[in-house]
Amino acid sequence: MTSKGGVFRVPEMEKLSVEQLKSLKEQSDLEVNLLQDSLNKIGTAATRLEIASNALQDLSLRPQGKRMLVPLTASLYVPGTLEDSDRVLVDVGTGYFIEKTMVEGKDYCDRKINLLKSNYDELIEVASKKKNVADEAGAILQAKLRQATSTS
Repeated sequence: MTSKGGVFRVPEMEKLSVEQLKSLKEQSDLEVNLLQDSLNKIGTAATRLEIASNALQDLSLRPQGKRMLVPLTASLYVPGTLEDSDRVLVDVGTGYFIEKTMVEGKDYCDRKINLLKSNYDELIEVASKKKNVADEAGAILQAKLRQATSTS
């Protein structure tokens, strides 16, 4: 009853009962909402990585021994001195950090940004297909409900 990739075709949807159409629409709407949430999270992660990449660029331009404020959190900074502007710690997730050169750190950020953008584009396509299924199911459901009330 499904086409390639699990997406319903309109002629197949027209054969479904009202209850099946309601269920399909609810399921599709739920999946679209989950995909939208994932898209928001990917966008946020990409933005944070771009900020980190820009910060690495800015840090590489500062002279050794430069006094600066070091961020501990998004809103808490402490005074510090730049000891080595060529070595950075990169957060690779789940509390693990790896020491890298400035160039390696920037490369890591750029690769992650490209991966996230690729995933974002793929999710946009899937979300669009799911939205189309939900819209079609809703339109067919409304037509069947109108037809049922007009024959009653």
